[in-house]
This record gives sequence, C-alpha cells and structure tokens, in this order.
Amino acid sequence: MGLYTSFVSKLLFPVHERLKHHDTVDLRRLMEEVQWWPADRIAAFQLQRLCDLLRDVGAYVPYYRDLFAQVGFDPASVQSTLDLQQLPFLTKAIIRANTEALKHARARELFRFNTGGSSGEPLIFFIGNNRVSHDVAAKWRATRWWGVDIGDPEIVVWGSPIELGKQDRIKHWRDKLLRTQLLPAFEMSEAKLDQFLAAIRKVKPRMLFGYPSALSHIARHAQKRGVNMTDLGIKVAFVTSERLYDEQRNTIGQVFGCKVANGYGGRDAGFIAHECPAGNMHLTADDLIVEIINEDGQVQPPGVAGEIVVTHLSTNDFPFIRYRTGDIGVLGTTTCNCGRGLPLLQDIQGRSTDFVVATDGTIMHGLSLIYILRDLTGVKSFKVVQESRTLTRVLLVTDDQFESDAMVKITSGFKQRLGAEVDVVVELVDNIPAEKSGKFRYIISHA
Repeated sequence: MGLYTSFVSKLLFPVHERLKHHDTVDLRRLMEEVQWWPADRIAAFQLQRLCDLLRDVGAYVPYYRDLFAQVGFDPASVQSTLDLQQLPFLTKAIIRANTEALKHARARELFRFNTGGSSGEPLIFFIGNNRVSHDVAAKWRATRWWGVDIGDPEIVVWGSPIELGKQDRIKHWRDKLLRTQLLPAFEMSEAKLDQFLAAIRKVKPRMLFGYPSALSHIARHAQKRGVNMTDLGIKVAFVTSERLYDEQRNTIGQVFGCKVANGYGGRDAGFIAHECPAGNMHLTADDLIVEIINEDGQVQPPGVAGEIVVTHLSTNDFPFIRYRTGDIGVLGTTTCNCGRGLPLLQDIQGRSTDFVVATDGTIMHGLSLIYILRDLTGVKSFKVVQESRTLTRVLLVTDDQFESDAMVKITSGFKQRLGAEVDVVVELVDNIPAEKSGKFRYIISHA
C-alpha cells in the first residue's frame, strides 16, 4: 500500500465517513472478521440480526406492524431464518403502493433512491445512514480481496443519473482526494471512447469499476485502435449491475491485463454477492438472507435454480424483507477453497427479463438467441426485443464484412428456437442507444 493510499484509507476516508454519520470503517473491520467464521457461526449471527430487525420494524414501521397483525406473525417467536417463510413477499408493486408506510417512525434521515427504470417503471425507495454504511463496507471489503483499497486510483464507468447528477464542487474535490474518476457510460461514440482510453492511460488506475457491457466496449475499442492497456498496473476490473458474459470477462481481462471480478446486487436489494480471487461468488451473508423460490413461491434448496429473494438486515429505516429481485440464480452446495465461510451463489442466470418465451410456452435464456448472433461475421452489436410470442425484432449494427445471407441464418435460427410461426424482423441500424440508466440490455422480452 502506497503512502497516499494509506493516508486516505486510514485517516481521510474514516474522517469523511464520521462527518457523514456513517459507521463504515467499524463495519468493514467487523465484516472482515465475520468472513472467516465457520458457516454455523455466520448463520447464528444472521438469525440474531434478523430477530432484531423484525422486532424493530414490527414496532415502528406501519406497513410491517399492520402486516404482522394481519398474518398473525410474532417476531418474538422466530427461532430460525426459515421462519421468514411465514411472511409474504415484498414486491416493487407493494413498495410503490406503500412507500410512506414503509418508512420507520424514528428514521432521522432518509435518502431518496430509484432503480434505473429500464422497464419503464422506476422504483422509488429510501435508504437510511445505516444501510449506506453497510453497503459501502461490503463493497470495500470485496475490493480489498483483490488488493485494492480506498485511496487507490480508480476509474468508474457508470451511467446512473444519481451519480452523474451529483458532480458538484464538493463531490468533485472528494473524488479528487480519493483518486476516483467517473467516466459517463451514456455515450460511447468513437471520440468519447478515444477520450476514455486516454483517461485510463493517464490515471493508471488500480481498479476499473463499471458495467461489463461498457468496459468490454472500451476494451474492444482499444483493440481496434491498437492501444496497449496491459502496462498500466490495473489489479482488477470490478463489474456489476449487468450479467457478465464469458466473452466480456475474457475481453476485459485480456485488454487491460487484469483479473475480472463480478459483483452482483442493486440499489434496492444491496450488494448481494462478490467474487473472490478463487473465482467464487460469496453472498454478503452478514448483511443479507437470500432465498431461492420457484414460480409458485416455494423455497428451493441449494443447487436448484429460481428467483432470488433478499432480506436485507440493515434496512430498518425502509425495510426490504423477502424482496423479490426478479433475478434468477442458484445457491451453492459447496464451500470455497479461499477459506471464507460466507456461503456461495453458484450461478446468476440474469434477470427474468433476460429470458425469452417460445410460442409453446418454453422459457429459455436469451443466450440461446445471443449465440446465433455472436457466430455471425460483421455483427458489431445487437439487441433482441421480443415484442410478443409471435413477433421478435433484432437490431444489428454491422460493418462491411456482414454477409447478406446472415439475415436468413438469423431468421431461421430464431424460428428454430422460438417457433416456426414467429415473425422475426431484422433491422440494420447505425447505433443502439443505451437505456436511460446508461446500461446496455441485449435481451428484452415483453412476451
């Protein structure tokens, strides 16, 4: 650790967090202790925190006070995390309908957040200081797994209006002191990409952080320009907020000469899991209880795929209890050889909207269509929009190597998977814009 990084991580950032009334530093230290506990001790820690959460929200959060009375639930009777199954799920629709009633009566300061709204229906919710502290501590712990600390130079490639709208003078100087530089992921023009490459070479960051789609796009541009990015000393590229595909991991790692670490979570659900250097995704079990449910809402055992449901144990001020994420995943059945007792998320299969539906009702991952497009020469980028079970649009950005018979291959390949009666409309476009959040979604299904 360099002298300046040590100054920031041990002095400047702790002072910054105390001034904001955050317990981030103490929480990170606790988390770094908890991660090495055996699984049974972590489970007992989870249970104690769950009991504390349920007693608190049952007394001071109107929505849960009423819900507990309605279903006959007594927080004092909880003996196991399995007792959560006595409670109904929390959904985005419920949050929208009960936003005020979900606020803790004694909450001192709440911050308004929202999801990106790529579905067209942004979710507005609130986060208190305790939740912020836990989330920052969880990310901090994970980056330290890779030898990156607060104060190390960092490039963030992001597109959230929240961050981009806060580039005021105070944040500007804070980022400068912490050696963090934000590159907006909204625009990926040739000129912007050239600027991004120049900025990364100038900063020589220890860590890249951002969307896998954006970082892989920058990496491919470096390849196109013949710009060497392997000599910058980058330790890790931490990607989040989107599904990480194998080809993205390979491209980012090869171009920037670094490891690629996956992070999974969201503003609403929190930091659910992070990848360790041994290659496994560890659940943030000291802060979260994760369940996997089937289509009927029944909890599934480890090794079985289903929707990820999260209970965040630090959300007293605006509780997320049995929150349905809409994401599909699998809990691990083994432990990691890194020695951490934190349980594993074996697989993240993407958002439920990353799946498509055939005319016969078969649900399949969008990769079944993506692979068709990836095999084609001359396809620079693509987007698949399943308008209905009988209509799918394919947007393509191509170059001069694109072959005319590829259109036939796309149509026949898609029909083979979705159904012979499906209309497949292929459109050649100059560019495919990002969502309002700055993210790129390869698959969108309205079926």
